[in-house]
Amino acid sequence: MGYRNLAECIHDLEARGDLVRVREPVDPDLEAAAIQRRVFRAGGPALLFTRVKGCRFPLLANLFGTMERTRYLFRDTLEDLERAAALLARPAEALRSPGRALSLLPAALRMWPRIVPNGPVLAHRAGLLDLPRLRCWPGDGGAFVTLPQVYSESPARPGLRGSNLGMYRIQITGGRYRPGLEAGLHYQIHRGIGVHHAEALERGVPLRVNVFVGGPPCLAVAAVMPLPEGVPEIAFAGLLGGRRLRLVRRPGELPVPAEADFCISGTVEPGRTLPEGPFGDHLGYYSLVHEFPVLRVERVTHRPGAVWPFTTVGRPPQEDTHLGALVHELTAPAIPRVIPGVKAVHAVDAAGVHPLLLAVGSERYVPYAERRGPMEILTQANAILGTGQLSLAKFLLIAAREDDPDLDPRDVAAFFRHVLERVDWRRDLHFQTRTTVDTLDYTGTGLHRGSKVVIAAAGPKRRKLPEAVPARLPLPVGFRSPAACLPGVAAVTGPPCRHWRPGRDPEMERLAAALAAGHPLRSFALVVVADDSAAAARSLDDFLWTTFTRADPAGDVYGAGAFTRAKHWGCEGPLVIDARRKPHHAPPLEEDPAVIRRIEALAAPGRSLHGILDVEA
Repeated sequence: MGYRNLAECIHDLEARGDLVRVREPVDPDLEAAAIQRRVFRAGGPALLFTRVKGCRFPLLANLFGTMERTRYLFRDTLEDLERAAALLARPAEALRSPGRALSLLPAALRMWPRIVPNGPVLAHRAGLLDLPRLRCWPGDGGAFVTLPQVYSESPARPGLRGSNLGMYRIQITGGRYRPGLEAGLHYQIHRGIGVHHAEALERGVPLRVNVFVGGPPCLAVAAVMPLPEGVPEIAFAGLLGGRRLRLVRRPGELPVPAEADFCISGTVEPGRTLPEGPFGDHLGYYSLVHEFPVLRVERVTHRPGAVWPFTTVGRPPQEDTHLGALVHELTAPAIPRVIPGVKAVHAVDAAGVHPLLLAVGSERYVPYAERRGPMEILTQANAILGTGQLSLAKFLLIAAREDDPDLDPRDVAAFFRHVLERVDWRRDLHFQTRTTVDTLDYTGTGLHRGSKVVIAAAGPKRRKLPEAVPARLPLPVGFRSPAACLPGVAAVTGPPCRHWRPGRDPEMERLAAALAAGHPLRSFALVVVADDSAAAARSLDDFLWTTFTRADPAGDVYGAGAFTRAKHWGCEGPLVIDARRKPHHAPPLEEDPAVIRRIEALAAPGRSLHGILDVEA
């Protein structure tokens, strides 16, 4: 049986030695978040900050800080969820083994919530400014709620069946918000609340919103699950949590989980926005100030003994990496059913998730052909880019299972080798220009605007990939320090980019021309131009993060021997990606050294985090 509330979870983790109380005073302004990041990096326990400066509520951090602990939280239900996903992927199994399907009936009955007249979450009132003013990065524009569960219902179809529960950050201080009365509501494109907001705007009515914080951990996971339309996240929370959720629903109000720790209730007024941000986000850069909807706060309630859980995001891996991994485990079996022919997908966390998606498809259109090239996998690539949050992929690399039945997109290095051995740069690049991209990605031409590319590889190997860069390699003026990142991939330090000229940067064109003239680097399949090639080649994660968080496909992809024929762009190769920082990019996240020095004092002998918090020399 799962946890009834967050207090039960805290007690359980503490009893098994997987939670530590931090008894020294800690400032929610930068210090708490910096501690969480350092303990996460060390693979440490969950943290309960019991003396929070300027706030009477304790803070809970690093709850999902290890994959082992994340799975432990749902140890009683993961097996049922995996069996349910397998049956959905192979419905014929249910007909052949009806007993297996019937064994899931008790789990299915837990999905629908139980409506109750009252609950602990409504016991006490508070003000918005009574809540922890958590600021995670030095450049953040105010305090944010970083583990919110934002609940809304369709104005056209009110009720649980028309509900959405999502994790959309809430800014509670700073900017031009009226202190204590308003908050910023930031949601990215392709989020369920956007559909509800559009319906409310069409009717000219406010959108009522509840923001839950805390409660059983299943609520936080449900809020980030990419469920099919019509499947309420609240129902999934009951399935994952191992018990029916108790919901308080009063006339004229949205429901509230009875066991949540906090609830912020309010409305989003039609047509009103204010500048929101900046905020240090999960790509490893700040998301900048933009106009977003305003939540007019009507009421804040909390349970007795309420605890405020939080997370921090930044360059991967971070705590949300484990949430994403759990989501992938739960959804992976359904992919072949949702997108026929696609065997597996992997949104690469080290590259920021949406910037890079790897997929294994099927190539069965002409099995009789002596030489096979990408055909069916192009159809599958289009389906991927039209499916849910997979549609936010910027670089989509897809390969055919028939060329290697054991190909696994989770093995990123092996997947790159497979693709780069087979790709034909003259044929296998397929761009989408002037399209929508992830809200947090600033590599394109504006907010939500950019491009995508599909790189499709199928057929026999075309090249042998070099694993080292030749010594004393001549390079054009301004380029230096070549280094091998992966087999077939080289990084080169380029001159600083001072003026972005999408697709026509003279420095990049000069490098591409040099490579076309029989240059030794021409044996590489891919050349990445970075501000620091040694840093980009330091590890696989560094290559992925540098390359795919700093490049727009249409604006930053070049190639030796490039051509455009019948509106198709290709090149003889190698492909060249300009992964330098551009003037319009958001700044990367950096720690405040003074804050780091303060928190490291907690690692001294006799202090709460001695032996847990890693201290750098």
